[in-house]
Amino acid sequence: MNLTDGEYKLTLGGVRQWVRVDGARHGTVPLVIVHGGPGGNHFVFERTAGPLLARERTVVYHEQRGCGRSDAPTDERAYDVTTLVRDLDELREALGVRALDLLGYSFGGGLVLAYAHAHPGRVRRVVAQAPVLDLHDARIVACQLAGFAQIVTDEVRARVEGALAAAAPPEVRLERVWSSVDSASVDRFLFEDPRWAARNRAWWRESGLVNTGLTHSVVKERPLLSWSALRDVRVPALVVVGRHDRNVGVGYAREVSETLERAELVVLEEAAHFPDVEVSDAYAEVVLRFLAGAT
Repeated sequence: MNLTDGEYKLTLGGVRQWVRVDGARHGTVPLVIVHGGPGGNHFVFERTAGPLLARERTVVYHEQRGCGRSDAPTDERAYDVTTLVRDLDELREALGVRALDLLGYSFGGGLVLAYAHAHPGRVRRVVAQAPVLDLHDARIVACQLAGFAQIVTDEVRARVEGALAAAAPPEVRLERVWSSVDSASVDRFLFEDPRWAARNRAWWRESGLVNTGLTHSVVKERPLLSWSALRDVRVPALVVVGRHDRNVGVGYAREVSETLERAELVVLEEAAHFPDVEVSDAYAEVVLRFLAGAT
């Protein structure tokens, strides 16, 4: 593929998937952006940190099979982590490069670490923003339960407190909490600044893109990467997290960073789960500095 700015549909793993290139003029190692969700898209990232990164780097946005502007596979079970990693490697081949830089956020942070474990020689550097290795990890469940208890207001507090008090496993109580909160509560949970929460929600409405839930239904069944496998990831890594992250948490991000052999942790003080949105300039500065470092 000739790296030229623009949108493309590339056939990866037999499925036409949406790719967009920006900053090709720089001729750098492609920085592939891997979204979260699971089942999300890049519409917001394209309007926040993405253009800042593309001022210095060749940025390649990729929306996973069945997500965002990509086509869905005919098999509704074809969303497992092995398949998603294989799609990323086919993207690398289509870009015509031996190695990539990878930036993944949330679920995408876990996915780029899974790729680095599977293909260490095909990755130069990895940025993992609030990475999730296992959607059912007890530490993440506890973080989210505590986060919702902190931010709910009177209108939904009774419903949330009822779910929290239920005699059920923590992951079941968390599912009940998520089903009982309103969109305003979710915004307060994910963002520290309500102005950015409102702008983020407006962008999502503008995008018209829908999370079908199919990716989540498959990948939730097993971890993206075990902690023992994480210890074998030896590429240089940057773990970034917002100080007020209630979805993953600073403690979990620190544990990921300390388990990796060659990682550094950066905590951005004025952000929650999406520092790429709330503190885009500071986020891009940290990422670009790390990517420019010596191998």
